[in-house]
Amino acid sequence: MPRGPEGEATRDPGGGDQYDGRVPPGSPIPATPASAPTAAPSGGGPAAPGATALPVPPAADTWVDLSTAPLSVGPVAAWAGTPEVGAVVTFSGTARDHAEGRDGVTSLTYEAYATAARARMAEVVADTRRRWPQVRRVAALHRTGRLVVGDVAVVVAVSAPHRGPAFAAAAHCIDTLKATVPLWKREAWTGGEDWGTDATPIDHTTPAPEASATS
Repeated sequence: MPRGPEGEATRDPGGGDQYDGRVPPGSPIPATPASAPTAAPSGGGPAAPGATALPVPPAADTWVDLSTAPLSVGPVAAWAGTPEVGAVVTFSGTARDHAEGRDGVTSLTYEAYATAARARMAEVVADTRRRWPQVRRVAALHRTGRLVVGDVAVVVAVSAPHRGPAFAAAAHCIDTLKATVPLWKREAWTGGEDWGTDATPIDHTTPAPEASATS
């Protein structure tokens, strides 16, 4: 998700980084990211040195992770499907060849504070479950590192017994991830290279009221 100049890191006396969700104007990426992403090649080839394979799905019903390796919708959708569900809704966001005022985009580079990003993604999934308790499995995976046009940047999958809650929960999940997860996108295009122009301030999730089983 495109994040931009809205977060900052502060150094604590013990030498660690503390992320407070803001970045001062002119420095969209703090100097000491909690996790330095490793670029992975596109097109399904082998991951770059230091990159991992597609994250391994957990035994639980929530799958949240960042990945330096290429993402694929198929394995995530297959994980989301279980015998008791009748609907699996997936969303994949891909790198496109243009941005506002920037034609000929050739690549994107995503950076993240890994610990903060994973924690926020888990909060989003928990909020989704509170709003739609019928939901069974939820996955939210995001790439970091360099992507070229056509590469998958994010995958969300939601399964439920019926399509209504699955569609609504999936839409809420991707929209809230975009608005709340501390990720930053740098674009390279024919005219230069700079941070994405579509960034918005990072919001915090608003916990949903307890939903009824029939909502």
